[in-house]
Amino acid sequence: MDVFGALQTSVSGLKAQAFSLENISGNIANSQTVGYKRIDTDFVDMLTERPTKQQAAGGVAAFSQLTNNLQGGVASTGVATNMALSGDGFFTVQTKGSDAGGSPVFSANNLYTRRGDFAVDRDGYLVNGAGAYLTGQSLDPATGVSTGSGPIKIAGTSLPAKATTSISYAANLPSTPATASGSALLGTLPGGDARVLSGTAATAPSVAASDTAAFVKSSVAGGELTAYSGTGSPVSLQMRWAKVADADAAAGTSGTWNLYYADQTATGTSAGTWKNVGTAFTFNGSGQLTAPTGTSLSIPDVTVNGTKLGAVALDFGTGGLTQYGSAAGEVTTNTLQQNGYAAGTLNSLAVTSDGKLTGTYSNGNSVALAQVGVARFNAPNSLKAVSGGNYAETAESGGPLAGLAGGTIIGGNVEQSNTDTAGEFSKLIVTQQAYSANTRVMSTAQQMMSDLINVIR
Repeated sequence: MDVFGALQTSVSGLKAQAFSLENISGNIANSQTVGYKRIDTDFVDMLTERPTKQQAAGGVAAFSQLTNNLQGGVASTGVATNMALSGDGFFTVQTKGSDAGGSPVFSANNLYTRRGDFAVDRDGYLVNGAGAYLTGQSLDPATGVSTGSGPIKIAGTSLPAKATTSISYAANLPSTPATASGSALLGTLPGGDARVLSGTAATAPSVAASDTAAFVKSSVAGGELTAYSGTGSPVSLQMRWAKVADADAAAGTSGTWNLYYADQTATGTSAGTWKNVGTAFTFNGSGQLTAPTGTSLSIPDVTVNGTKLGAVALDFGTGGLTQYGSAAGEVTTNTLQQNGYAAGTLNSLAVTSDGKLTGTYSNGNSVALAQVGVARFNAPNSLKAVSGGNYAETAESGGPLAGLAGGTIIGGNVEQSNTDTAGEFSKLIVTQQAYSANTRVMSTAQQMMSDLINVIR
């Protein structure tokens, strides 16, 4: 390499250091930008083809090195719809191209971002501070089933009522119930009513209104809960247990019970006030349920105080109903829950760690409204950076892989810039010195050329 080559090399050094300065200045400028990933500078030597013993240090080229795989700090914002990714991945977003008929038209291609300062806009969409719209799977609030993919929109502010269709019930029935009548068994009721069921009945019998007092005295309370009709009308569903048969050594049973619920709709002496669910419950000598088999029982045509609930499944699971001794002689209810609710209006939103956007309603229910779209890449540092903290897929990055895969989402927080300001200032000093040194090389090369020209004068 001659003097002219040295001059050209110093020029490449000036260009490389200027490029580094550009990246440093951008990193410092975006040190407070949500989700920003700093851009480092890689320097690569450029050598000319020469024999080994004549090899000389050559020029230099500078290239950007993205740091998309480096996590920034997480800061709380207090905004429930803000979210920060902990671990690999990017939020899947789209940008708005235009408005058609008052509705936004979104870009066809997805972009990817770590900027999670999402908030609900006037149209119900989740949009971040850079104008990117969060995409994902919209969910039916009643069933939890996906209703489509695309930009997430919080549609409507009300949750339709849901009828009670199942009751989860777990309880222990006392082997010797303490009834008001003093008898452990429900005897034959006045008016010729049978002692009810020892098995199942196509048409479940009811207790006559005139026999209500006698029935209550010969049974024990089984719990009470609020159930809902299809229109969301609440009713109080009361249940009572009556032991109808004691232990039978020959049959291998330790007791048979009937379950009733209150139906106080009709009036008159023949009106039923307590209705049998239609199946007897039998326990073996160890206190385990032997009949009915299975884990649930369908109670048809449930009507309470004139409100029709329809068919309701009584889910007692495996081992949910038992018959063990009880000093108090009362039913011990361990679980008594139902799946219905009245209509409600949306009060607040939240994001779960697995990326579900949930809504809390005035009726006390929290339901999933959407699944946030998250994508991962095998080579995240090979994504193409575009404005607004967004990244585009490239051939080098590979295609998007859906899901968190071990990562989590932190609601009410955002990821901060991963720029280390102190580190950038250190690099700034080094870059300045390197730039100055290259200018010194240029001035020295110029002086040497001037000396060479003066030789022939």
